[in-house]
Amino acid sequence: MAWNNQSVITEFILRGLSSSWKLQVFNFLFFSGVHAATVLGNLFIVLTIVSEPHLHSPMYFLLGNLSCIDMSLASFATPKMIADFFSEHKAISFEGCITQIFFLHLLGVAEIVLLISMSFDRYVAICKPLRYLTIMSRRTCVGLVTLSWMVGIFHTMSQLAFTVNLPFCGPNEVDSFFYDLPLVIKLACIDTYILGVFMIPTSGMIALVCFLLLVISYIFILVTVRQRSSGGSSKALSTCSAHFTAVTLFFGPCIFICVWPFTNFPIDRVLLVFYTIFTPLLNPVIYTLRNKDVKDSMRKLSSHVFKSRKTAHTP
Repeated sequence: MAWNNQSVITEFILRGLSSSWKLQVFNFLFFSGVHAATVLGNLFIVLTIVSEPHLHSPMYFLLGNLSCIDMSLASFATPKMIADFFSEHKAISFEGCITQIFFLHLLGVAEIVLLISMSFDRYVAICKPLRYLTIMSRRTCVGLVTLSWMVGIFHTMSQLAFTVNLPFCGPNEVDSFFYDLPLVIKLACIDTYILGVFMIPTSGMIALVCFLLLVISYIFILVTVRQRSSGGSSKALSTCSAHFTAVTLFFGPCIFICVWPFTNFPIDRVLLVFYTIFTPLLNPVIYTLRNKDVKDSMRKLSSHVFKSRKTAHTP
Protein backbone atom coordinates (compact mmCIF):
# COMPACT_ATOMS: atom_id res chain seq x y z
CA MET A 1 0.00 0.00 0.00
CA ALA A 2 1.48 3.35 -1.01
CA TRP A 3 1.30 6.16 1.46
CA ASN A 4 2.37 8.85 -0.97
CA ASN A 5 -0.42 9.72 -3.38
CA GLN A 6 -0.64 12.64 -5.75
CA SER A 7 -2.48 14.87 -3.25
CA VAL A 8 -1.78 18.52 -2.73
CA ILE A 9 -3.20 18.32 0.79
CA THR A 10 -0.79 16.95 3.39
CA GLU A 11 -3.07 17.33 6.44
CA PHE A 12 -6.72 17.47 7.40
CA ILE A 13 -8.46 19.78 9.87
CA LEU A 14 -11.09 18.58 12.33
CA ARG A 15 -13.90 20.89 13.36
CA GLY A 16 -14.47 18.92 16.55
CA LEU A 17 -17.60 18.66 18.63
CA SER A 18 -18.01 22.32 19.57
CA SER A 19 -16.36 25.72 19.18
CA SER A 20 -17.59 27.08 22.54
CA TRP A 21 -14.78 27.47 25.10
CA LYS A 22 -17.04 26.46 28.03
CA LEU A 23 -18.17 23.35 26.18
CA GLN A 24 -14.56 22.57 25.29
CA VAL A 25 -13.62 22.55 28.97
CA PHE A 26 -16.65 20.44 29.88
CA ASN A 27 -15.98 18.00 27.02
CA PHE A 28 -12.32 17.71 28.04
CA LEU A 29 -13.20 16.76 31.62
CA PHE A 30 -16.13 14.54 30.66
CA PHE A 31 -14.46 12.55 27.89
CA SER A 32 -11.21 12.25 29.84
CA GLY A 33 -13.18 10.62 32.65
CA VAL A 34 -15.11 8.36 30.28
CA HIS A 35 -11.92 7.28 28.50
CA ALA A 36 -10.13 6.54 31.76
CA ALA A 37 -13.12 4.56 33.05
CA THR A 38 -13.31 2.60 29.78
CA VAL A 39 -9.65 1.62 29.77
CA LEU A 40 -9.55 0.79 33.50
CA GLY A 41 -12.85 -1.10 33.41
CA ASN A 42 -11.88 -3.29 30.47
CA LEU A 43 -8.36 -3.78 31.82
CA PHE A 44 -9.80 -4.89 35.16
CA ILE A 45 -11.97 -7.47 33.38
CA VAL A 46 -8.94 -8.83 31.50
CA LEU A 47 -6.87 -9.05 34.71
CA THR A 48 -9.76 -10.73 36.54
CA ILE A 49 -10.21 -13.36 33.84
CA VAL A 50 -6.46 -14.05 33.65
CA SER A 51 -5.97 -14.27 37.42
CA GLU A 52 -9.02 -16.39 38.31
CA PRO A 53 -8.66 -20.08 37.28
CA HIS A 54 -12.40 -20.76 37.38
CA LEU A 55 -12.89 -18.11 34.68
CA HIS A 56 -10.58 -19.94 32.28
CA SER A 57 -13.47 -21.10 30.11
CA PRO A 58 -14.38 -20.40 26.46
CA MET A 59 -16.99 -17.75 27.31
CA TYR A 60 -14.62 -15.72 29.48
CA PHE A 61 -11.73 -16.18 27.05
CA LEU A 62 -13.88 -14.51 24.37
CA LEU A 63 -15.04 -11.87 26.85
CA GLY A 64 -11.43 -11.02 27.70
CA ASN A 65 -10.64 -10.57 24.01
CA LEU A 66 -13.73 -8.38 23.63
CA SER A 67 -12.42 -6.16 26.43
CA CYS A 68 -9.05 -5.88 24.64
CA ILE A 69 -10.80 -4.77 21.45
CA ASP A 70 -12.96 -2.30 23.40
CA MET A 71 -9.88 -0.75 25.02
CA SER A 72 -8.37 -0.32 21.57
CA LEU A 73 -11.60 0.99 20.04
CA ALA A 74 -11.84 3.62 22.78
CA SER A 75 -8.20 4.66 22.30
CA PHE A 76 -7.57 4.91 18.56
CA ALA A 77 -9.09 8.41 18.27
CA THR A 78 -10.31 9.55 21.70
CA PRO A 79 -6.93 10.69 23.14
CA LYS A 80 -6.35 12.99 20.15
CA MET A 81 -9.91 14.29 20.41
CA ILE A 82 -9.32 15.10 24.09
CA ALA A 83 -6.00 16.83 23.31
CA ASP A 84 -7.64 18.84 20.51
CA PHE A 85 -10.18 20.41 22.89
CA PHE A 86 -7.50 22.94 23.90
CA SER A 87 -5.85 23.16 20.49
CA GLU A 88 -6.54 25.95 17.99
CA HIS A 89 -5.12 23.95 15.09
CA LYS A 90 -6.91 20.57 15.12
CA ALA A 91 -4.86 19.03 12.33
CA ILE A 92 -3.70 15.54 11.46
CA SER A 93 -1.41 14.34 8.69
CA PHE A 94 -2.68 12.31 5.74
CA GLU A 95 -0.88 9.27 7.16
CA GLY A 96 -2.46 9.83 10.58
CA CYS A 97 -5.90 10.13 8.98
CA ILE A 98 -5.48 6.83 7.12
CA THR A 99 -4.19 5.22 10.32
CA GLN A 100 -7.35 6.25 12.22
CA ILE A 101 -9.55 4.85 9.45
CA PHE A 102 -7.51 1.64 9.46
CA PHE A 103 -7.98 1.03 13.18
CA LEU A 104 -11.65 2.06 13.14
CA HIS A 105 -12.54 -0.57 10.53
CA LEU A 106 -10.12 -3.19 11.85
CA LEU A 107 -11.45 -3.01 15.41
CA GLY A 108 -15.08 -2.58 14.37
CA VAL A 109 -15.14 -5.64 12.13
CA ALA A 110 -13.05 -7.68 14.60
CA GLU A 111 -15.63 -6.92 17.28
CA ILE A 112 -18.49 -7.90 14.96
CA VAL A 113 -16.91 -11.30 14.29
CA LEU A 114 -16.09 -11.74 17.98
CA LEU A 115 -19.68 -10.96 19.01
CA ILE A 116 -20.86 -13.61 16.53
CA SER A 117 -18.36 -16.04 18.08
CA MET A 118 -19.72 -15.24 21.54
CA SER A 119 -23.27 -15.91 20.40
CA PHE A 120 -22.11 -19.23 18.91
CA ASP A 121 -20.49 -20.06 22.25
CA ARG A 122 -23.78 -19.41 24.06
CA TYR A 123 -25.71 -21.43 21.47
CA VAL A 124 -23.45 -24.45 21.97
CA ALA A 125 -23.48 -24.08 25.78
CA ILE A 126 -27.27 -23.98 25.98
CA CYS A 127 -28.42 -26.06 23.00
CA LYS A 128 -25.61 -28.67 22.99
CA PRO A 129 -24.33 -28.72 26.60
CA LEU A 130 -22.95 -32.27 26.48
CA ARG A 131 -20.69 -31.40 23.53
CA TYR A 132 -19.77 -27.92 24.74
CA LEU A 133 -16.18 -28.56 25.84
CA THR A 134 -15.55 -30.67 22.75
CA ILE A 135 -16.83 -28.07 20.30
CA MET A 136 -15.54 -25.00 22.15
CA SER A 137 -12.04 -26.34 22.69
CA ARG A 138 -9.01 -24.10 23.24
CA ARG A 139 -8.08 -24.56 19.59
CA THR A 140 -11.56 -23.48 18.49
CA CYS A 141 -11.51 -20.39 20.72
CA VAL A 142 -8.07 -19.30 19.52
CA GLY A 143 -9.21 -19.93 15.96
CA LEU A 144 -12.30 -17.74 16.43
CA VAL A 145 -10.26 -14.88 17.87
CA THR A 146 -7.68 -15.21 15.08
CA LEU A 147 -10.49 -15.26 12.52
CA SER A 148 -11.93 -12.02 13.92
CA TRP A 149 -8.62 -10.21 13.40
CA MET A 150 -8.06 -11.73 9.96
CA VAL A 151 -11.52 -10.70 8.76
CA GLY A 152 -10.94 -7.23 10.21
CA ILE A 153 -7.62 -6.86 8.40
CA PHE A 154 -9.05 -8.13 5.10
CA HIS A 155 -12.05 -5.77 5.30
CA THR A 156 -9.89 -2.79 6.24
CA MET A 157 -7.37 -3.35 3.45
CA SER A 158 -10.18 -3.70 0.91
CA GLN A 159 -11.66 -0.40 2.10
CA LEU A 160 -8.37 1.51 2.09
CA ALA A 161 -7.00 0.08 -1.17
CA PHE A 162 -8.85 2.74 -3.18
CA THR A 163 -8.80 5.53 -0.61
CA VAL A 164 -5.03 6.03 -0.24
CA ASN A 165 -4.62 6.84 -3.94
CA LEU A 166 -7.45 9.38 -4.19
CA PRO A 167 -6.32 12.93 -5.08
CA PHE A 168 -6.99 15.50 -2.33
CA CYS A 169 -6.51 19.12 -3.33
CA GLY A 170 -9.00 20.95 -1.10
CA PRO A 171 -10.99 21.65 1.01
CA ASN A 172 -9.42 19.77 3.91
CA GLU A 173 -11.89 20.34 6.80
CA VAL A 174 -13.76 17.37 8.28
CA ASP A 175 -16.92 18.11 10.25
CA SER A 176 -16.35 15.54 12.97
CA PHE A 177 -14.04 14.64 15.86
CA PHE A 178 -12.29 11.77 14.04
CA TYR A 179 -11.82 10.51 10.51
CA ASP A 180 -13.88 7.90 8.69
CA LEU A 181 -14.22 6.95 5.05
CA PRO A 182 -17.49 8.78 4.22
CA LEU A 183 -16.08 12.01 5.66
CA VAL A 184 -12.70 11.76 3.93
CA ILE A 185 -13.59 10.55 0.44
CA LYS A 186 -16.04 13.46 0.07
CA LEU A 187 -12.98 15.75 0.13
CA ALA A 188 -11.36 14.09 -2.91
CA CYS A 189 -10.97 16.12 -6.08
CA ILE A 190 -12.84 13.56 -8.18
CA ASP A 191 -16.38 12.24 -8.15
CA THR A 192 -16.38 9.52 -5.51
CA TYR A 193 -20.12 8.87 -5.31
CA ILE A 194 -19.98 5.47 -7.03
CA LEU A 195 -16.95 4.49 -4.98
CA GLY A 196 -18.71 5.54 -1.79
CA VAL A 197 -21.92 3.71 -2.69
CA PHE A 198 -19.91 0.55 -3.36
CA MET A 199 -17.65 0.68 -0.30
CA ILE A 200 -19.58 2.14 2.60
CA PRO A 201 -23.20 0.93 2.43
CA THR A 202 -21.75 -2.52 1.72
CA SER A 203 -20.22 -2.39 5.20
CA GLY A 204 -23.58 -1.38 6.60
CA MET A 205 -25.35 -4.25 4.86
CA ILE A 206 -22.75 -6.71 6.19
CA ALA A 207 -23.33 -5.35 9.71
CA LEU A 208 -27.12 -5.56 9.23
CA VAL A 209 -26.95 -9.17 8.00
CA CYS A 210 -24.66 -10.14 10.90
CA PHE A 211 -27.06 -8.49 13.35
CA LEU A 212 -30.05 -10.37 11.90
CA LEU A 213 -28.13 -13.66 12.12
CA LEU A 214 -27.35 -12.89 15.76
CA VAL A 215 -31.00 -12.14 16.48
CA ILE A 216 -32.01 -15.47 14.90
CA SER A 217 -29.40 -17.33 16.97
CA TYR A 218 -30.67 -15.75 20.19
CA ILE A 219 -34.23 -16.69 19.25
CA PHE A 220 -33.12 -20.33 18.99
CA ILE A 221 -31.37 -19.98 22.34
CA LEU A 222 -34.45 -18.49 24.03
CA VAL A 223 -36.67 -21.25 22.65
CA THR A 224 -34.27 -23.83 24.10
CA VAL A 225 -34.07 -21.96 27.43
CA ARG A 226 -37.85 -22.09 27.86
CA GLN A 227 -37.69 -25.88 27.75
CA ARG A 228 -35.12 -26.13 30.55
CA SER A 229 -35.47 -26.11 34.35
CA SER A 230 -36.11 -22.78 36.04
CA GLY A 231 -32.70 -22.53 37.74
CA GLY A 232 -30.64 -23.17 34.64
CA SER A 233 -33.01 -21.11 32.54
CA SER A 234 -32.62 -18.08 34.79
CA LYS A 235 -28.81 -18.13 34.61
CA ALA A 236 -28.78 -18.75 30.85
CA LEU A 237 -31.33 -16.00 30.25
CA SER A 238 -29.27 -13.54 32.32
CA THR A 239 -26.12 -14.33 30.35
CA CYS A 240 -27.85 -14.15 26.97
CA SER A 241 -29.65 -10.91 27.80
CA ALA A 242 -26.29 -9.31 28.62
CA HIS A 243 -24.86 -10.52 25.31
CA PHE A 244 -27.87 -9.33 23.34
CA THR A 245 -27.82 -5.91 25.01
CA ALA A 246 -24.15 -5.47 24.08
CA VAL A 247 -24.86 -6.62 20.52
CA THR A 248 -27.75 -4.18 20.10
CA LEU A 249 -25.77 -1.22 21.49
CA PHE A 250 -22.86 -2.00 19.17
CA PHE A 251 -24.75 -2.77 15.95
CA GLY A 252 -27.39 -0.02 16.20
CA PRO A 253 -25.11 3.00 15.63
CA CYS A 254 -22.84 0.98 13.33
CA ILE A 255 -25.67 0.07 10.94
CA PHE A 256 -27.12 3.60 10.89
CA ILE A 257 -23.73 5.23 10.19
CA CYS A 258 -22.83 2.77 7.41
CA VAL A 259 -26.20 2.46 5.65
CA TRP A 260 -26.69 6.26 5.47
CA PRO A 261 -23.07 7.44 5.23
CA PHE A 262 -23.52 10.62 3.22
CA THR A 263 -26.27 12.20 5.28
CA ASN A 264 -25.66 15.02 7.73
CA PHE A 265 -28.24 14.44 10.44
CA PRO A 266 -27.65 16.08 13.86
CA ILE A 267 -27.82 12.61 15.40
CA ASP A 268 -24.80 11.47 13.37
CA ARG A 269 -22.30 12.97 15.82
CA VAL A 270 -24.18 11.48 18.76
CA LEU A 271 -24.02 8.03 17.16
CA LEU A 272 -20.32 8.42 16.34
CA VAL A 273 -19.58 9.37 19.95
CA PHE A 274 -21.72 6.50 21.24
CA TYR A 275 -20.15 3.97 18.88
CA THR A 276 -16.50 4.83 19.53
CA ILE A 277 -16.57 6.04 23.15
CA PHE A 278 -19.61 4.87 25.10
CA THR A 279 -20.08 1.34 23.73
CA PRO A 280 -16.59 0.23 24.90
CA LEU A 281 -17.50 1.62 28.33
CA LEU A 282 -20.92 -0.01 28.49
CA ASN A 283 -19.72 -3.49 27.55
CA PRO A 284 -17.80 -4.13 30.82
CA VAL A 285 -20.69 -2.62 32.80
CA ILE A 286 -23.23 -4.86 31.07
CA TYR A 287 -21.22 -8.05 31.39
CA THR A 288 -20.21 -7.51 35.02
CA LEU A 289 -23.59 -6.37 36.31
CA ARG A 290 -25.36 -9.37 34.74
CA ASN A 291 -22.71 -11.99 35.55
CA LYS A 292 -22.37 -13.17 39.16
CA ASP A 293 -19.13 -15.09 38.52
CA VAL A 294 -17.37 -12.03 37.11
CA LYS A 295 -18.66 -9.78 39.90
CA ASP A 296 -17.51 -12.18 42.61
CA SER A 297 -14.10 -12.59 40.96
CA MET A 298 -13.65 -8.83 40.62
CA ARG A 299 -14.50 -8.34 44.30
CA LYS A 300 -12.04 -11.07 45.21
CA LEU A 301 -9.29 -9.52 43.08
CA SER A 302 -9.98 -6.04 44.47
CA SER A 303 -9.89 -7.34 48.03
CA HIS A 304 -6.60 -9.14 47.35
CA VAL A 305 -5.03 -6.01 45.84
CA PHE A 306 -6.11 -3.77 48.73
CA LYS A 307 -4.88 -6.28 51.32
CA SER A 308 -1.54 -6.56 49.53
CA ARG A 309 -1.12 -2.77 49.46
CA LYS A 310 -2.12 -2.50 53.12
CA THR A 311 0.39 -5.17 54.08
CA ALA A 312 3.13 -3.47 52.04
CA HIS A 313 2.57 -0.14 53.84
CA THR A 314 2.39 -1.71 57.29
CA PRO A 315 5.69 -1.14 59.20
